[in-house]
Amino acid sequence: MKNIFDEMTLNKLKLKNRLFRSATWLALADDEGNLTEPIFDTYRELAKGGIAAIITGLTTVSPHDASIGGEVIFADDKCIEQHKKFTDMIHEYDCKIFMQTAMVDSFFFIGNDLYRIPITELTTEHINEFINLFKNAAVRAKSEGYDGIQLHVAHNFFLSKFISPLYNNRTDEYGGSPENRAKVLGVILDEVRGAVGKDFCVIAKINGDDFADGGLNINECITACRIMKNHGVDAIEISGNYTSREARAGANEGYFQKYAVAVKERVDIPIILVGGHRSIENMNAILFKTDIEFLSLSRALVREPGLINRWKSGDLKPSACIGCNACYRTPGHKCIFNLRGKK
Repeated sequence: MKNIFDEMTLNKLKLKNRLFRSATWLALADDEGNLTEPIFDTYRELAKGGIAAIITGLTTVSPHDASIGGEVIFADDKCIEQHKKFTDMIHEYDCKIFMQTAMVDSFFFIGNDLYRIPITELTTEHINEFINLFKNAAVRAKSEGYDGIQLHVAHNFFLSKFISPLYNNRTDEYGGSPENRAKVLGVILDEVRGAVGKDFCVIAKINGDDFADGGLNINECITACRIMKNHGVDAIEISGNYTSREARAGANEGYFQKYAVAVKERVDIPIILVGGHRSIENMNAILFKTDIEFLSLSRALVREPGLINRWKSGDLKPSACIGCNACYRTPGHKCIFNLRGKK
């Protein structure tokens, strides 16, 4: 019977259990997008805590992207030394590390001036430019010791908007049908695979539903997932455009499960399910009742970075996270109960 502590293999990567730390924005990079000591400290605690693999917070591949504040910038070779030190640290704790590669929005130069260009107005040259940014980031990540990358195609960031009918009104080969809107994902994956080879892990994160009128729905998500699978992605994490404030042990756990199951039933690809995991009982139940292979956690590990080791030691109490989302309003996404010294 499947359980969260099963050893797994993804592509050729050995994982000590089925659990990922889902990408979580920390807002701790410096003004130039460099890694800082607080970033090292946060990820060190996560790597020590028993998780099989960590997916970093949003890392922009563009040197002139929009900013959500404090995100890491991964757009040139000046960052090589700090990232190699970072991946070496993670690997000391038998933990794997994936970089979440993303663009926040579509900013490009027109002449000497920088403009945000709506998706519908992007030229083929602009599209080729951002495709190359993702490819170059993958090459850089592999050279600096990352075990894989994750394409961020969720949460209304740029690639998420590109495949959504709410934002993409193009009438060329990159617009119109769900297949055309998702074509860019196949092109990116082809370029990435051509540059890093077939043995480097490449995963993606996508909304099962945009939860917006006129946005991406589950059938369009499945179309995009099928395209990514056909172009060499190794696994897909299913998410959505909201974070539940009601998720706690025994209540609303695994709240994107129905979307993950729908994708798994129609696309033969390993699936990672994120969203409100709090108890080992519910997580094992998901694995037992469905064909989902992996689970990813965020806020539960904000509350308790060592949660997985605690469970493995035999202390099976659920995560104390109550899903209040107050961590999103603290520097470095710290749990307010931890900051107040409360259990």
